[in-house]
Amino acid sequence: MKEVNYIKHLNGIFTQFSKDNRLNPTHISLYIALFQLWNNNRFKEVFYVNREEVMQLSKIGSKSTYHRCIKELNHWKYIVYFPSHNPYKGSKIKMNNFGTSSGQVVGHNSTQIKTSNGQALVPIYKHIQTLENINSNKQENFKNSISEDFKNDNKQKRACTERSRGIPNTDNLKTTKNKNYNEPL
Repeated sequence: MKEVNYIKHLNGIFTQFSKDNRLNPTHISLYIALFQLWNNNRFKEVFYVNREEVMQLSKIGSKSTYHRCIKELNHWKYIVYFPSHNPYKGSKIKMNNFGTSSGQVVGHNSTQIKTSNGQALVPIYKHIQTLENINSNKQENFKNSISEDFKNDNKQKRACTERSRGIPNTDNLKTTKNKNYNEPL
């Protein structure tokens, strides 16, 4: 692999992260952990990783989350991932270089894919919250709060009628809404 400039690579990858809406903090944390291990291996073209060590560095607590994120990073061309399927041998990782002005290097030495300056086009599966949705949610919350107030008022009225019929008050403090502040405590 060509010389890797630590600062240029980090600047390039953070620029790429900001453009890519598919990533979440777990993907970024995993990539940074892999980048640190790549740095510790003196930026070798291919290096081996131990899943437990990477999970500890990236603060990922679940094996399924780790595997999902590393496969997605591989699919999205941030890394090239060669799983070992052997618990005694680490998986191979090849990091793509984002610090070059000519574009990121992907796959073998002869294959190059240029990075674009535009926004990455990604399908959005999450619910998009529009102004209309926000307003309808506020109206629904307002209606719910009115119905709760109505229910609370009915409970208080029921308690007053029970007291007037001679049913003992369960409130040991015997507080009322109409207070005479001129009386001593």
